[in-house]
Amino acid sequence: MADTLIITNNIRRLRFFANEMTQLELSEKAGISRQTVVALEAGKYIPSLVIAFRIADVFGVGVEEVFERKEAEDK
Repeated sequence: MADTLIITNNIRRLRFFANEMTQLELSEKAGISRQTVVALEAGKYIPSLVIAFRIADVFGVGVEEVFERKEAEDK
């Protein structure tokens, strides 16, 4: 069986620890739409590298602290 790559994120947690930053504030600082932030947090969208780095820069962390890869075995 092949493995499937799953990308998860810690955006909601990072927003909370950044003085409870709102989705709108994050979107404005990262130069993306609020709808993109909503989709990211819901796990319905995997960002481009450019967007991933912009989000990481907003929080002052590395991309690997925002996004994590997990392997899931196909059923």
